[in-house]
Amino acid sequence: MAKTIAIVNQKGGVGKTTTCVNLAAALKALGSRVLVCDFDPQANTTSGFGVDKVTASPNIYDVLVNDADITKAIVHTDYADVLPTNKALTGATVEMIAMDRREYRLKDALSKVAGDYDYIFIDCPPSLELLTLNALCAADSILVPVQCEYYALEGLSDLLSTVRIVKRALNPDITMEGVVLTMYDGRTNLSLQVAEEVKRHFPGQVYATVIPRNVRLSEAPSHGLPVSAYDSFSRGAEAYAALAQEVLDQNRT
Repeated sequence: MAKTIAIVNQKGGVGKTTTCVNLAAALKALGSRVLVCDFDPQANTTSGFGVDKVTASPNIYDVLVNDADITKAIVHTDYADVLPTNKALTGATVEMIAMDRREYRLKDALSKVAGDYDYIFIDCPPSLELLTLNALCAADSILVPVQCEYYALEGLSDLLSTVRIVKRALNPDITMEGVVLTMYDGRTNLSLQVAEEVKRHFPGQVYATVIPRNVRLSEAPSHGLPVSAYDSFSRGAEAYAALAQEVLDQNRT
C-alpha cells in the first residue's frame, strides 16, 4: 500500500513543484513505484513531466467532480505515473462545497489505486483552502520545502496550525515526513542562518540533504523533464537523488 505524502507550503516559490517532480523521479530511478498527483491548478507538475495539460483528459478535476475513473486519468511517463490537472481545478473548490465527504474526495479517489504504488506525492497549491484540505486528509504525512531566504519561516505557523486542526478533526494519523531546505547557497551567511533557524524550529525533522540553487533545476521544466533526465550530473540531480535515498532509508526504519 502506498505511502501518501503531501508536499505543502502555502508560500509560493519555495520549490514545491521542483521537489515533487524531482523527488518522485529520483525514487522511481531507485526502483519505487511512484504516482504524482498534480493538485495545483497552475499544472506545473503536469508539464514538468512532459504531459500536455490542455489535452490530458480525464484529469484529477474530472475524478474529483465528475467521478471519472481514476485509472483512466493516470498518465504513464518514464519518470513517474502522473495524475494531471489544468486550470479547471480552480473551480473544484466551489463545486465540491455541496458534495458529501467533500474533504475526502481526493482520499477516496487515491484509495482505489494506492495498492499499485509505493509512494504517492500530492503537489499542493500555495494556499490553505479546500484543495489543500483534501490533500491533507488524503496524506499519511507532509513534506515541507522551505527556501533558504529571508522570511523563510513566515506563514509556517499557519500551515502547522492547519495541520494540527486536520489531525484533530479529520485525519488523526497525519505526521510530519520532513522539512527540506531548498535554494540553498552555501556561500552566503543568509542561507546558513536560515538553515540553522529552520533546524531550531523543527528539531530532528530537517533532511540532511539540502537542495542547492542550480540553473539546471530551473531549466529542466521547460523541457518537460525532471533534472535527472535533463542533466544527471548536475548538482540539482545529485541532491534529489540523495534526498530520495534519505526518504527511502527513513521509511525502512
